[in-house]
Formats: sequence, structure tokens, C-alpha cells
Amino acid sequence: MIEFGIKDAVDILLVAVMLYYIYRLMRDSRSLNVFIGILVFVVVWIFVSQVLEMRLLGTILDKLVSVGVIALIVLFQDDIRKVLYNLGAHQSMRRLQSLFTPKRFRDMKKDDVKQDIMPVVMACINMSRGKVGALIVFERTMPLDDIVKTGDRIDANINQRLIENIFFKNSPLHDGAVIISNHRIKAAGCILPVSHDLDIPKELGLRHRSAMGVAQESDALAVVVSEETGAISIAVHGELHLRLSAEELESLLTKALFTQ
Repeated sequence: MIEFGIKDAVDILLVAVMLYYIYRLMRDSRSLNVFIGILVFVVVWIFVSQVLEMRLLGTILDKLVSVGVIALIVLFQDDIRKVLYNLGAHQSMRRLQSLFTPKRFRDMKKDDVKQDIMPVVMACINMSRGKVGALIVFERTMPLDDIVKTGDRIDANINQRLIENIFFKNSPLHDGAVIISNHRIKAAGCILPVSHDLDIPKELGLRHRSAMGVAQESDALAVVVSEETGAISIAVHGELHLRLSAEELESLLTKALFTQ
């Protein structure tokens, strides 16, 4: 007789939650068919080795599973990194981290954030008035070295006039993105991954889709100034915040960068 207790119920519930979370991750990264294929293979493997007890076929499938785990880690390393980041960036984890950070260091960090964002906010306001298109990316905890390599290194202080000159219409770097990292303008003219999310409004252009692309594939924050309307937007945590005022822009940047 099969015994079924509370521990078994918890075990099934945890497996269900894990499978649901993996399903959502694969669906967002357009790898749903791969997830379904893996699920079918696991079901066949369990049925052959545990239910039918076929030794030869079960041994072959066991070997394939052991090798397949390594292959999956290689194939989905970006998705696995995103899952681990989401766990570490959870609100409860941030609160725990803040308990071990002295108040004077938190105040110093907030001052540094203010010094970083104010030139960007002022530059975005001026470019918005002149309807100059811009795309500025703030690197956070996940490095963007692969994106930096696609552009031209600058390594300069964050300066309002420099940002406006980079995105001036006749500038050779105005079509790409500026990457800001460690309180410095690291590179300009960088190429970002483009999001193919169907939920993005059709009237938004390539800059907004690029901002969403980098926000979906990393924890970076991207500021966009529309060349058509002059509207300022932010992409962060895979979400777009559209038509922001100067105060809203400063508030969102401060909140997102200070709590990273």
C-alpha cells in the first residue's frame, strides 16, 4: 500500500512551483518548445526506468540525462544567470543586505547616485526639447562588457554637454547607445539586443525596443529620448515607463540605481 503524507504533498507542490517558474522563464525567452521536449524526455525516462524497469534502455537514458544536464547549462547559461539574479535581487534579499550596510555608506552611495543621474536628467530634458533621439544605459550588477565591445570606448566623466554632443544629429555615435558604468561614461555607439516582445506599442521605434531588449536580458536600466516626439522613457526590470516628466525621470533613476 502506498503511503501519502504531508511531506509528499510538500514535495509535489515544490516540484510544481519549480516547473511553473521554469515554464514562465522559457516562455519569456521563446524557448517553450525546448522546455516541453525536456519535460517529455524526463517523463519517458522515469516511466522506462522506474515503472517498466527496463535495465538496458534505462541505463542509456540515465547516461543521456547526466550528459544532458551539462549541455543544458551551456545552452541556457544566460537564462540560468537571470534566474539566479532574480533570486538575489528579490526585495527580501535587498532588505537583508541593507541591514549589514552601515548608514554612512548608504548616504555616500546616495550622493554618488545623485552625481551620476543629474547630468543625465539635464541632458535628457534638453534633448527632449530639441527632439534629439538618445539611448543611455546604466550598468548595474550584471556586466555589459559584450555590449561595450560593440561601440567606441570613451571612459569619461558623466557630463551633460558630452552626452548632448554624442547624440547630436551629425555625430557619428548618435545612432548607438551610451553605456554608463562605475560613475563613468564607458562607451558610446553601442549596439543593444532588440526586444521582440509583442506587448510593446507599435508606434515605438528601434530605440525603445533596444532599451527593452537590454532591460530584459540584464538588470540594466535604459533611458530613451524619442526623436519623433521628444518623450522620455525608461526601461527597467523588463518594463517600459513612458512619457516621463523631469521629476519622474529623476525619481525613477534614483530609486532604481540606489536600491541595486
